Amino acid sequence: MKRVFLNFLVLCSIGILNVGLSYSQKADYSFIAELDNLIRPDLLPSYRPFEYVEQISSYDRTGKNDDGFGGAYSFIRKEGNNLVIADFKGPGVVNRIWTPTPTDDTLAFYFDGEKKARLRIRFSDLFSGKVFPFVRGISGNEVGGYYSYLPISYQKSLKIVFEGEKILFLQIQNRSLPNSKVSSYTGKFSDLEKSKIEEVGRVYSENNPSIALFEKGKSEGVKAIEKSIVIQPGEEIEFFETDKAGRIVGFEIDAGTSFEGFSKDIILSAKWDGEEIESIYAPIADYFGYAYGKKAMRSLFMGSKGNLNYSYIPMPFDQKAEMSLVYKKRANESQSPISIKTKVYYSDNARDKDREGKYYAVWKREKPETGQYYEFLKTSGKGHYIGTIHMAQGLRAGMTLFFEGDDVTHVDGKQRLHGTGSEDYYNGGWYALLDRWDRGISLPIHGSLDYSLPMGRTGAYRFFMTDKMPFEKEIDHMIEHGPEGNEFPVDYTSIAMYYSAQPLKGKMDPSEELRTVYLPNEHEYFPQLMEVTLGGGAEVKHDRGLRMRTDGHHTVRVMLTDVPEGEYKLSISYFEKENGAEFAIWQRQKMVSDWKSSQAAQEKLNYKFEMGALKITKQTNSITFHVRKFGEKGNEFELDRIFLEKIGDL
Repeated sequence: MKRVFLNFLVLCSIGILNVGLSYSQKADYSFIAELDNLIRPDLLPSYRPFEYVEQISSYDRTGKNDDGFGGAYSFIRKEGNNLVIADFKGPGVVNRIWTPTPTDDTLAFYFDGEKKARLRIRFSDLFSGKVFPFVRGISGNEVGGYYSYLPISYQKSLKIVFEGEKILFLQIQNRSLPNSKVSSYTGKFSDLEKSKIEEVGRVYSENNPSIALFEKGKSEGVKAIEKSIVIQPGEEIEFFETDKAGRIVGFEIDAGTSFEGFSKDIILSAKWDGEEIESIYAPIADYFGYAYGKKAMRSLFMGSKGNLNYSYIPMPFDQKAEMSLVYKKRANESQSPISIKTKVYYSDNARDKDREGKYYAVWKREKPETGQYYEFLKTSGKGHYIGTIHMAQGLRAGMTLFFEGDDVTHVDGKQRLHGTGSEDYYNGGWYALLDRWDRGISLPIHGSLDYSLPMGRTGAYRFFMTDKMPFEKEIDHMIEHGPEGNEFPVDYTSIAMYYSAQPLKGKMDPSEELRTVYLPNEHEYFPQLMEVTLGGGAEVKHDRGLRMRTDGHHTVRVMLTDVPEGEYKLSISYFEKENGAEFAIWQRQKMVSDWKSSQAAQEKLNYKFEMGALKITKQTNSITFHVRKFGEKGNEFELDRIFLEKIGDL
């Protein structure tokens, strides 16, 4: 108590109590405050002057795609038999460590030039949730990636050494703290610090979003205003307005399933302080993380829970705030009125102009040209980046190789971050592999929104909490599309969220075409993610393809999920080989192709062999392979891929 009072007197005597710390003054670094940043969005608007976020990663320095597969770029230097993977100069803090390839080798953390490591831990135990303080929630793994957000501070320096022969994929994010007095990590925690670690772990593990969790600090004193509206095509209806300074603490919108579907015609619009360009102007489905017509995101701070769409990201303003819904008309199409309930949580705590930015969300949908990055955000001024929602649709059927693209971030004239792959940016890894990046999974601050090989698409989100990215002059935050050279044709949609002192200078208009979900006409099914049902004693093995073995006559059904209803041409790729069996394809009780032998003296791949036509509906979205023994040796049919090409609607 005495120290607090003395600090108060000192602040008053130098006349800075109400105007904030200048860039040259130092504040004490707090481990508890650092953890609070993970669970307190009320702190998101606050500037972090000159606290640049940078990243060490295993990205391929030649511009190719060896971003960790061989480990060539996964360390800085060798020291004896060990690998130095990071060597930071302080003061600073490591906010995030990520890998999809942890091992049981030891990591040693050397602080401030010391010869003895203060922290030694198995690499895998950074993420296991079993070793304190790397508890479940703060650390973990899902969608193919292993992550830890436990802050590790250092005063003068931090060297991290991998005590093993090879380390593969790696990202380590650190933040410089030039305006803070920092004490290095010791591994010893007060009762208060232990309690905070457990609180953050619990909140992240439960991932139960609610405005009640976030009524803290400048988000206290919340009032709520509710409205029920019916909006007609062509209308704009305001659901919140105030001419008094304050902040929106959060808002909720319930329209049942009306925001679902391939037409994203309801626009969320928000404007602060009479600025010319809307601070938010985006299809509401994209803003709340819907994936290709369906609810998908349930993060701690934004998303959908049942029919409730919610956002608990604070939005401070100086004099005035307006929020409305816009129902865009479609040419030559009948649209129904929509009933919507809204609830806005707000307070009278005005923006601190010296310490806080205003919230902006930039919506984009674009097919970037070959050789060009897709830019989430490129802007000038002062602020910090806090979140990305991203829908990634390939425009070429096949494997989702566009997600090999790295994220790249330039801040104030310097490249600060370079990633190792698109799913890595979202704390994931290993797309198209079972129980990794193979479906939509929501976590508190990151997740996969969708994954479909037949549709050639995926989606993801990530919120930057402790690792929000400050910029003083400019930021260019972008991502590649494809393994090398930005060559994969894609259709990308994104929401880029940030706080800034400067209003937006422009926006992208969500035209009818841009508000419509793209549906490809060609689809491929790969064996590793096929949904298979065995019948009649059949055996199946999956390695390079799907091997269907039989000692008589057996069946294997493959589901043709995700694709729209319609008429399709069916083709397959399969291997001819010495032990090839006979096969035929049926759709339920209808034969699609006659019996055909897959036996040959020399092995070869028959690529995209046309088998016939079929109709796909919700009731007939499968095909069945009948496999029977052919001669003495022919006991196996090996499927490589299934191809569908749409030839008409039902």
